[in-house]
Amino acid sequence: MGILYNVFIYFYYFAIKIASLFSFRARQWVEGRKNLFERMFFQYGEDEKLIWFHCSSLGEFEQGRPVMERLKRDYPDYKLLVTFFSPSGYEVSKNYSYADYVHYLPLDTPTNARKFLDIWKPCVAVFIKYEFWYNHINELYKRKIPLILASALFRKKQHFFRFYGSWFRKQLKKITYILVQDKDSLKLLSEAGIRNAGLGGDTRFDRVYDISVKPQRFEDIERFVQASIIFIAGSIWPKDEEMLVRLINMNYNGIKYIIAPHIIDKKKIDSFTKKIKGKTVKLSDADKSGFPDAQVLIIDRIGILSHVYQYASVAYIGGGFGKGIHNVLEAAVFGMPVLFGPNYKKFNEASELVKYGGAFPVKNSNELSIITYKLLSDYSILKQTSACSRQYVKQKKGATEKTVSVINAMISPGTKNLKVDNNSFIMN
Repeated sequence: MGILYNVFIYFYYFAIKIASLFSFRARQWVEGRKNLFERMFFQYGEDEKLIWFHCSSLGEFEQGRPVMERLKRDYPDYKLLVTFFSPSGYEVSKNYSYADYVHYLPLDTPTNARKFLDIWKPCVAVFIKYEFWYNHINELYKRKIPLILASALFRKKQHFFRFYGSWFRKQLKKITYILVQDKDSLKLLSEAGIRNAGLGGDTRFDRVYDISVKPQRFEDIERFVQASIIFIAGSIWPKDEEMLVRLINMNYNGIKYIIAPHIIDKKKIDSFTKKIKGKTVKLSDADKSGFPDAQVLIIDRIGILSHVYQYASVAYIGGGFGKGIHNVLEAAVFGMPVLFGPNYKKFNEASELVKYGGAFPVKNSNELSIITYKLLSDYSILKQTSACSRQYVKQKKGATEKTVSVINAMISPGTKNLKVDNNSFIMN
């Protein structure tokens, strides 16, 4: 199976090379890895104490940030290396102030894994959520470098738990410790004979809560908002746009709308705005006069959405008519009801938020209009659902502390035992 995995990796690389002829993202992926080891070699300082974090993309990076920032405070003499698989994470975060080094992860081949670790020599590695690069995992294991998988999620349909999954399960056992988000994941691992795991929670709750305590302010957006009721739609896709156009064009009670497309594309944004009857403006067109007479503000800027939610009373999260919804916690933490499409059940936080009474799935534009009208026409309902959302996030905080505790145990040589909920982690 290991040979097949390596063959797949090479085929994947050639597929990306071909795709780079047509796709900007694929081209960034390829270009970003050119001369990668040369750049790493000349950047790294000898005898540095280093902690390595690896994230797939921007979402996983945001998930890992609370842990990274806490470690930089606890261990100021340690350097922090952050690697990314995808351009969407790297391009937004390459100037992250808490990281000493930010790079792409080399293609996961045995040779690349050896060269990477020969250069960096981390004292501990932390992979976030779904990152399973088996040659890098194997090389860390052979060198006895501790590896933590943080905020991990496992589902029964994953290859680890299929009849052909024995090789993949064996690789999971090479991870020093796996901190999972929920009890179902822990149960799946236990039933598969994987004992190096504990319930750690989801660090995204800590991250969004930290943002809500001190969000970034935007004068241009505040000039648009003024004293209006704001409905915000974040990370929306074309199917979401169809429903939102109808809602916006109803022009209900003078509500203003903030729309943040998942992909910032001028042609697609222009196509969307042409369907709206009221005045629509883009954040990039902001000037000192503001947008006092505009009905809709388009956020055509990446990396600020989690802060922009602070201005809204109700949020709609996109993606629920495709593979799945985007981050509902970024909105919920500011205390507002959250709406999204029907494909949400594989996302624990969304399902739980529905049970708590802070979120509402919708199947079509009619349901979206009805629920929005209900929430915004009755302040008592809006207040109750908003409180449910905020309280849900507050109750789920604490994963950062557990994750940092495990990392502390690996960095500190005198630590032999660590209690993570009902599981004991024993240092070898």
